[in-house]
Amino acid sequence: MAIKNKSLQLMGALAAATLALASCGTTSGNNNPGATAKTEIGAGEGQVSILGWPGYVEDGTNDPKVDWVTKFEKDTGCQVDFKPFGTSDEAVTLMRTGQYDVISASGDASLRLIAGGDVQAVNTGLLKNYPDVYPFLKDKAWNTVDGKNYGMPHGWGANLLMYRTDKVVPAPTSWGSVFGDAATYSGKVTAYDSPIYIADAALYLMKHQPDLNIKNPYALDSTQLAAAVSLLKEQRKHVGEYWSDVVKEVQSFTTGSSVIGTTWQVGANIAVADGAQVQTLLPEEGATGWSDTWMIGSKTKNPNCSYKWLDYIASPEANAQVAEYFGESPANPKACALTADKQHCETFHSGDESYAKQIWYWTTPVANCLDGRKDAKCTDYSEWTKAWTEIKG
Repeated sequence: MAIKNKSLQLMGALAAATLALASCGTTSGNNNPGATAKTEIGAGEGQVSILGWPGYVEDGTNDPKVDWVTKFEKDTGCQVDFKPFGTSDEAVTLMRTGQYDVISASGDASLRLIAGGDVQAVNTGLLKNYPDVYPFLKDKAWNTVDGKNYGMPHGWGANLLMYRTDKVVPAPTSWGSVFGDAATYSGKVTAYDSPIYIADAALYLMKHQPDLNIKNPYALDSTQLAAAVSLLKEQRKHVGEYWSDVVKEVQSFTTGSSVIGTTWQVGANIAVADGAQVQTLLPEEGATGWSDTWMIGSKTKNPNCSYKWLDYIASPEANAQVAEYFGESPANPKACALTADKQHCETFHSGDESYAKQIWYWTTPVANCLDGRKDAKCTDYSEWTKAWTEIKG
């Protein structure tokens, strides 16, 4: 099936699942009661409940041709109960109920779950597919704390700059086109609707206002946060639409109501399939992005099935299907040989470590500065949430 149709089905499900919930603050460190990882995987308990982004756990219901869950169930005897979520804030809130065994957590959720004791450390030595995962996705701030791994890396991608080639001339090279120069496209700028978007502004300031001394866009003290908020308030005057549903964002580019703004590569693919004259780029400053991690709940009653899911979903066969259906780079390079579109991994820069190094992956802002500063207190996600409300007015 063409990527356009697959993506439309997927993103339609995402739109239906989207639910904005209040978020909680986070501190760093590890107070996780499940910090001792398993030493062996036993027989499956017969069931596993999974929280995930729509498109990560497909059993043929949305499309009979898209199904990697059935094989898992047959191979392991673990029956999957899946609940999709629409935002990272919703994911954290649901996981904190203790009702779910496994979650696909983006970096703006994972540290909150670790700090809250909602997920457990994982013995990656029990996961046979873990050694094959790209090294640049392992042992990162969003999935490893105090030397303990908290899950299996999944897909990843960048938050790119997209523009209408017939409306934006000359072609942009910098995020300045949606910050300092946003007035040029006033009313037709689009931006991602989430407190984590503050990091995009911080990344821009990191490169263009070095006196602020921003070293990590997710580690902002009160002065640095205020500067990012000020930039975003100025941008707000020119934003025509904030988006969380990529299909709606694509439609706005197709109609011309938006001509420039942040997007995901899958959104660009849909837009091109719809005939929109758009291009994407990774600007000269780099970009924010996401690297998702499969994590296991600290209160799970089905640890064996949970481990079996983490290993299965990173297998070349399953990882290829998920990455292609969702629209992202797989975590396992062996998946690249198994995608239906043989150009998929090239399109999504899979294995391109130099490209990946330009991405600041979503990481939950915490009070203990992620840039290593000991003489400063950084703003946590609750403060970013308050600031985002203020920015949008």
